Amino acid sequence: MLRVLAVDDEEPALAELLYLLRADPRVRAAEGATDATEALRRITRAVEAGPESDEAIDVLFLDIQMAGLTGLDVARLLAGFARPPLIVFVTAHEGFAVHAFDLKAVDYVLKPVRRERLAEAVRRVAEQAEALGYRRAAPPATTTPDTIPVELGGVTRLVAVQDIAYAEAQGDYARLHTQDASHLVRIPLTTLEERWQQHGFVRIHRRHLVALHRIDELRLDGGSMSVRVGDAELAVSRRHASRLRELLLRRSAS
Repeated sequence: MLRVLAVDDEEPALAELLYLLRADPRVRAAEGATDATEALRRITRAVEAGPESDEAIDVLFLDIQMAGLTGLDVARLLAGFARPPLIVFVTAHEGFAVHAFDLKAVDYVLKPVRRERLAEAVRRVAEQAEALGYRRAAPPATTTPDTIPVELGGVTRLVAVQDIAYAEAQGDYARLHTQDASHLVRIPLTTLEERWQQHGFVRIHRRHLVALHRIDELRLDGGSMSVRVGDAELAVSRRHASRLRELLLRRSAS
């Protein structure tokens, strides 16, 4: 099983990468860092603690263009370690590939990261790590489908899906609204819709995905429909109105 450190100075991108990594059964644990300096501190601690310690790191999933030290700088520094972590670069830029493989990167993944492409990178890393003796048998420590990782001040935390009232589309991102806060994650709303259908989430608009049990009121005003979710009033599109009404009726009858 692999112990992973993912490094990206864009928190939503890091949160999505960690979500995908933790869902892979070959990954024992995946932690995040939002800058190269913090990543180097963690790697140094891991090397000092030894390969069998809880702080051990087998592989870095490393962004290239970051404030301060770049991912390539980090890779050059690690080349001096006796047993450095394996490296997979994850970047939006194709132009660094030659430099990346000169630094003995295992793989080079382009953003936006596709689940299938990341799985292939993990497969390559797992094979090389096993050949080098980096892999250690241990029970997996992954997120469950009932949680989603979010970044708060450089720290990755797990938010329970049941605590999310609704999600709002913001381009390729989604903003998750709980009772007390909101979190931006780099996951399209359509993807969340597929994942969270089993948790009672329903699409009410191209911009909104709502937890059915969080709807406090259904409002009709002339030909328009809206729902109240906590303090928010959200429009319901005509396309989704009949489906929402049906689900609410089923809920009230149960």
